[in-house]
Formats: sequence, structure tokens, C-alpha cells
Amino acid sequence: MTATWVLLGLAAGTYALKAAVPLALGGRELPAPVTRVADLLPAALLAALVLVSTFTDDGRLVIDARAVGLVAAAAALARRAPFVVVVVVAAAATALARAAGAA
Repeated sequence: MTATWVLLGLAAGTYALKAAVPLALGGRELPAPVTRVADLLPAALLAALVLVSTFTDDGRLVIDARAVGLVAAAAALARRAPFVVVVVVAAAATALARAAGAA
């Protein structure tokens, strides 16, 4: 029962935070520097998440089969492959590296 209340509290807090900015701005435009940063922030955060999940394990820096998958995905992206193809190529490269013993 406690988990339910925690989940409901987090959901309410998230909703309140997301609603706060539009309510506070009241239809006004953000300043240009803030808009530029807000436009670039999602890509930077996604890149950071990918790197952290690929190269760390229990707080340690590791190079394993996940790195092979990341390199394969980067190569597929460089060739302008569709997103589904990029995911399949990365998964296949990671699976092959693990099968070959890269852990």
C-alpha cells in the first residue's frame, strides 16, 4: 500500500512541475538564449545516458560487448540507415560480440 501512495505522490508532483512553467509564463515567449539551450538539452542528455549505460557497470568504467553495439549503431547511423535497422544492427553486433566471448 505504501508503494501505491509513493507512486501517486510522484505522479502528482510530476504533473505539478510540468504544469508550473506554462502557468507561470502565461503565454510569454522565453528569452532566445534559454530557447537555444532548451532545444539542445534533450540531445545532450540522451548522449550522456547512452554513454553512461554503455561504459559503466556498478560505478566502474568497462569496455565490453555493449561498446561493440554502440560502434555498430554509430556506423549504421553514419550510413543514414533507418532507426529500426540501427537498433537491429546494434543488437546483432552486441550478440555476436557476447557469443565470441567479449562478455
